[in-house]
Amino acid sequence: MITFETTDKKEDLQEILSLQKANLKKNLSKENAEKDGFVTVDHDWESLIGLTKIEPHSVAKDNGKVVGYVLAMTKKSRFDIPLIAPLFDEFKRIPFRGKTIADFNYMIVGQTCVHKDYRGQGLIEGLFQHYKTAFSERYDFSITEIASSNIRSLKAHQKVGYEIIHSYTDSSGTHWNVVVWEW
Repeated sequence: MITFETTDKKEDLQEILSLQKANLKKNLSKENAEKDGFVTVDHDWESLIGLTKIEPHSVAKDNGKVVGYVLAMTKKSRFDIPLIAPLFDEFKRIPFRGKTIADFNYMIVGQTCVHKDYRGQGLIEGLFQHYKTAFSERYDFSITEIASSNIRSLKAHQKVGYEIIHSYTDSSGTHWNVVVWEW
């Protein structure tokens, strides 16, 4: 039976890292990455623990085993994951509701992943509904960026309500879509 919960438990965090490693773009064939989607950031134990000390993460479990997750990040996480630091600078330039993104108290989706055997079964919707329940009273909206080449992830985010509000190309040449879910 699938359950959804927030977690800061070490055993769950270890399972998150294992699931992440199996779905890193660098560990997938080009065909699998295009078909099934991928994750970009390769967290280490210390960085994941650092994020967890600020906010717990949402997980989907099947009989106690993590089979999906949504990592929670806030403004306080800015310097914890160097790969996404440019996103915070981009937030200062993105207009939203008459201000810039940086002016709001937002929650960042640090990463989303569902085990390949559980895809297409509604876990992403369940994870995001749980994430919304956990954080919507304390944060104005949820935001993240998705590589344009990660079509499956973009479609999954849009299915639950995320909308593209901005696109940009970073210094490495990767094109990104910034998406917001106004909950």
